[in-house]
Amino acid sequence: MTRWQPLPDSLPREARHLVEQMRVLKGRTGLSLAELARRTAYSKSSWQRYLSGAKPPPRGAAQVLGRLAGADQARLLALWELAEQAWQPGGPEPSGPLQDVAAAAAAAAAAAAADADAVGGAGAGPEPAGGAYGRWRTAALAAFAVIVLLVAGLLWALPRRAGDRTGARPRGVLSRAGRSRRASRGRCP
Repeated sequence: MTRWQPLPDSLPREARHLVEQMRVLKGRTGLSLAELARRTAYSKSSWQRYLSGAKPPPRGAAQVLGRLAGADQARLLALWELAEQAWQPGGPEPSGPLQDVAAAAAAAAAAAAADADAVGGAGAGPEPAGGAYGRWRTAALAAFAVIVLLVAGLLWALPRRAGDRTGARPRGVLSRAGRSRRASRGRCP
């Protein structure tokens, strides 16, 4: 199990809570940072920055870690929403009773939105860029490009072949049979 460095004191409370939760989820997966990087679209150094609190994790990173750990996606995304607001310049000030109520309301709204996304179907949320979805999209685009090139090549080649069969040739062009007859005339006296 990874021994984590203490989180920076300058880290907002909401961000601290998200990072701590992500550390727990990472521990639940049993994966090292290198293995986590291999299974996701995020590098080992990126995961290190996210889990040390040095950099805010993107939404996709939180989602994929939640999926790998089997966590409640709605709760995790609500935590992410609150942490993102706190990480932004001019984020929330140290909280008092009024801010706690506002934070709880924002978390409930984010959880409700996540539940609405979940009702839409599994995987209704956006996938992380460059992940498995990105690889499939790239492969599909490459396959489409190959198909377009093959069709264009066929369309370019077919009229020439069809023209050869119908006898419509430019002047001075002989068929194979004509060339062989002419060549044989020159050789035999």
